[in-house]
Amino acid sequence: MSVVQVSGVGGAMLLGAMSPGPDFVIVMRNAMLSGRRAGVASAAGVALGVFVWAVLSGLGVAGLLAASAVAFTVVKLAGAVYLCYLGVRALLAARRGVYEVVPEGVSSDPVGVRAGFGQGLANNLLNPKAAVFFVALLPQFLPAAPTFADTAEVALTAVVVTAAWFVVLAVGIATLRGVFTRRRVRRVIDAAMGSLLVGLGVRIALQSN
Repeated sequence: MSVVQVSGVGGAMLLGAMSPGPDFVIVMRNAMLSGRRAGVASAAGVALGVFVWAVLSGLGVAGLLAASAVAFTVVKLAGAVYLCYLGVRALLAARRGVYEVVPEGVSSDPVGVRAGFGQGLANNLLNPKAAVFFVALLPQFLPAAPTFADTAEVALTAVVVTAAWFVVLAVGIATLRGVFTRRRVRRVIDAAMGSLLVGLGVRIALQSN
């Protein structure tokens, strides 16, 4: 790939990653309430999901998903249910308002690295719009008969850009965790993020192919 192609893929991925959406919300919430490690783990999960979608797109699998109304609907509804599940959990936590008091500088890590990574990965893989995005993106930067190396290069570029953005986002937000984990502030965050996740889930469920 030329420098122009790499820049094109990187620019498109950066704009997609920076757009507010399910991945953005998951990374931001985990970094706010669980700290830097959980936020970075969520970013890594999202990046792995992007790699999977990029490879599947290069192999033509994502195109089949995007073209199949049944497959698209199944993935769409699974993603919507998952987002609503996470959102309802946050809303219930906000309603209870019972949080562990964590000393300044100490991380209780309620989400955990594994859970954060799993949330980021599942959230990205269960978003059928990611398949549509890559089906539209990859052909613009790949030759008519792409080799495995061509596909891998595009996939790695997408992963590096996505991971870099979300890691910067997670680390930046985590620096203010002392404010975000105060009980009153956390209830507001849980209520807001929970409502946003449920809203995103409903929106995805209602979207057409």
